[in-house]
Amino acid sequence: MAPMVWRGSMVALVTPFRNDAIDEAALKRLIDRHVGSGTSAVVPCGTTGESATLSFDEHDRVIELTVQAARGRIPVIAGTGSNNTREAIRLTKHAKEAGADGALLISPYYNRPTQRGLYLHFKAIAEAVDIPLVIYNIPSRTAVNIEPETFAQLSAIKNIVAVKESSGNLEQMSRILHATHGKLALFSGDDGLTLPVLAIGGTGVISVAANIVPQDVAAMVKAFLAGRNDEALQWHQRLLPLVKALFLETNPIPIKTAMGWLGMLQPELRLPLCEMSEPAAARLRTAMENYGLFKASSATSDKQHATRGQSTRKRKRAK
Repeated sequence: MAPMVWRGSMVALVTPFRNDAIDEAALKRLIDRHVGSGTSAVVPCGTTGESATLSFDEHDRVIELTVQAARGRIPVIAGTGSNNTREAIRLTKHAKEAGADGALLISPYYNRPTQRGLYLHFKAIAEAVDIPLVIYNIPSRTAVNIEPETFAQLSAIKNIVAVKESSGNLEQMSRILHATHGKLALFSGDDGLTLPVLAIGGTGVISVAANIVPQDVAAMVKAFLAGRNDEALQWHQRLLPLVKALFLETNPIPIKTAMGWLGMLQPELRLPLCEMSEPAAARLRTAMENYGLFKASSATSDKQHATRGQSTRKRKRAK
């Protein structure tokens, strides 16, 4: 049996910037929104949170702010991974001290460790910090895959409780569940594969799309876990074109662009990430329009236009 840890739709939270600084007010608003939208947990300082371009002080501050804004209303799983084991231990210790409920540890990138090196890396962190840990496997970004046999070894460590799988390989994910005898919960790390991952035994997703459609992603996962498979499939099919558009360019470029259009934050990125290309942005906007995400903003715009028209007419009559 999988451990009783987090399940459902967890959001890979973006880090809002304004004038190259953390936009603390926007971050708090985002967390408040997720509390009321069915999101099961917030995950700051992951890939979507541009952790690679945060200083240590900024990284610590984002986690502290997230815990403070969550106020115990929603679990916080802090991204604390690194390709330097001592650095990962330092970040994970801080997350625990700040009050995070768990930590997400990406596989060491660039170093390309062996499978034994991977095991020893995660083991060292788990032994140094007694906090529930989610191992994040994303070989497209790290250049190394964590094999099912390595997860089998890791599953014997009591505070390693789950895996976020972004390999895109459903067979591998099935092998992980089989090799770990259900000791590790399986979370999808790809929005487009959430339903298939649930179908093979997964219990949730750490979602990028949930930044803009949290209720819908939560509804899909909840429906499947409740046995309403047809309803879950309908959500999957509705979400899929939007999800595809959100990955037209490197994450989090499209999701921040979308959130900017929706007035949720300033769509500011840090180099080497840059603004979305015009052709890709046009395709993203079309996908969002087709999904219906601009209805509210369009109505607001129409109302403002009508108000301006009334004011103009009044000024003319006054003349």
